[in-house]
Amino acid sequence: MEAEVRSPLITHCSWGRLEVEGGRRFKDAKLFPGGSREWDWSETGTDHVPGIQPADVEELLEHGAKVVVLSRGIYERLQVCSETLEMLKQRGIDFHLLQTEQAVDLYNKLRENEPVAGLFHSTC
Repeated sequence: MEAEVRSPLITHCSWGRLEVEGGRRFKDAKLFPGGSREWDWSETGTDHVPGIQPADVEELLEHGAKVVVLSRGIYERLQVCSETLEMLKQRGIDFHLLQTEQAVDLYNKLRENEPVAGLFHSTC
């Protein structure tokens, strides 16, 4: 039986900085089973309004996520498109919309037993 691929542990979160195990540092990050990378909003046209796009989440699902944590920023200024939420519902993916520090805490708990992924915005 093949070992389950875990999502990386977030080891630090502060304004403008997210660190994951292995020493990787990001301002905004995509984390998923087996890896992480910078979340570049310009790839999908994401901005605080209209918010997280379906295309932002698609990559997380391609990596096998069954649960998705979406952080809305420290001050919860990042919105989420209704199309994104509808896509997750249609695919039967559990999701959580939380303030960033709360999102980090939940993600770190879920990663112990679930194929979880997350989008993390470390500023506003």
